[in-house]
Order: sequence, then C-alpha cells, then structure tokens
Amino acid sequence: MEPLAILFDWDGVVVDSSRQHKAAWERMAARDHLPLPDDHFARSFGMRNPQIIVDMFHWTTDPVEAQRLADRKEAIFREIVQETGLEALPGIRRLLDDLFARDVPCAIASSTPRENLDCALDLLGLHDRFAHIVASEDVRIGKPDPEVFLKAAAGLGAEPRHCVVIEDAHVGIAAGKQAGMTVVAVATTHPADSLRAADHVVKSLESVTVDNLLAWRQGA
Repeated sequence: MEPLAILFDWDGVVVDSSRQHKAAWERMAARDHLPLPDDHFARSFGMRNPQIIVDMFHWTTDPVEAQRLADRKEAIFREIVQETGLEALPGIRRLLDDLFARDVPCAIASSTPRENLDCALDLLGLHDRFAHIVASEDVRIGKPDPEVFLKAAAGLGAEPRHCVVIEDAHVGIAAGKQAGMTVVAVATTHPADSLRAADHVVKSLESVTVDNLLAWRQGA
C-alpha cells in the first residue's frame, strides 16, 4: 500500500465532548465566582485554554495563573466525564479498526491535555489504535500553527505529504493546510459550508473508508 498516515484531532472528531467541556467552564466559573460570557463556548472553540482565559475571558494576564486556571478547568472536565461517560462519534471505531487492520499508522494531534486523552481512551478502549499522541503539553503554539501536526507526523515517521488530517475546527483546518497535509473536515461542530478551506468535507466519518483516504492524500 502507498504511504499513508492519519492524524486525528480529538474533540469533535473521535469524541463529542463539547457538552462536558461547556459544563466544565460553567462549573468552574460558578465555583470560583468568575465572569463567563453567554456565548463563551462557541467563541472559544478550538483555542487553547490559557489563550481563552487571557484573551477572551480576561480572568488574568499572568501566564502562570492562566495555566493554573486552565489545569483546574480540565480537572473539572475529567470529573464530569467520570460522572457522565463519553461515547465515540459515529464511524470512528469502524474506521480505526480498518486502518489498524491495514497497518496504517494513526496519531492524535490535539490541543487536549494528555490526562484528558488518557482518561477518554481508557473509557473507550481505543489506546491501541493510536501509535502516537501529541497533546497540549507537547507544543509551544496552538492551532492554527502547524506545530501539532508536524510533531504528530514526525512521531509516526511520516512525511507531511503522505498525511491526512481529520479535523472539525476552522483553526485545525488552517493548521493542517499550513503543515502541507491533506485535510478532511467533519461537519460535526460547524456547518459543512463553512469548512470549504479543507480539501474534502464529510458529514460524518461513517462515509469515510481507507481507500477514500488513500485517494485523497496529496502524495497519491
């Protein structure tokens, strides 16, 4: 088979944890008496927590305090996940199984903290489907910077032109394109019409096959 590596964003691609993330921000704001805009989640989607806290919520300008608050929010998220559970999005298990069966290496490339990924992968039983993980702690600059995808490709030993990024967020699409990779956008979070910067747009991963990904990658 021709060289191929798949780089998965996490939230909105493998799982839909938007409800739990929104609830975590709101539980934290209520506990700590912090102001939170009504449209906070829609406006901040795809951004890293410290950037959200400093630039959007204006809770602090101190980077150390911003990271402390970011870590606290993710601890609350894991608390909520343990309470409510988590489900893989439609089509993801079948696609991961097919990629695994055909020896296509897969990585997670996400702004999600590693503890969150480990917690969710344990709950879902998907650890063995990913050969490499790049989490928020592993990058200096978040999406739309391409660092996360370039590191994930390097971790798999794959050239960017042989990589297909699967994303749901506009900043992730931009990051994948800047990395020189093929980008497939999944319309789980945003309307399909708004994702046209991607090379291909699908409604869900239920319709995507390994042969599709082989045909779509730029190095084909």
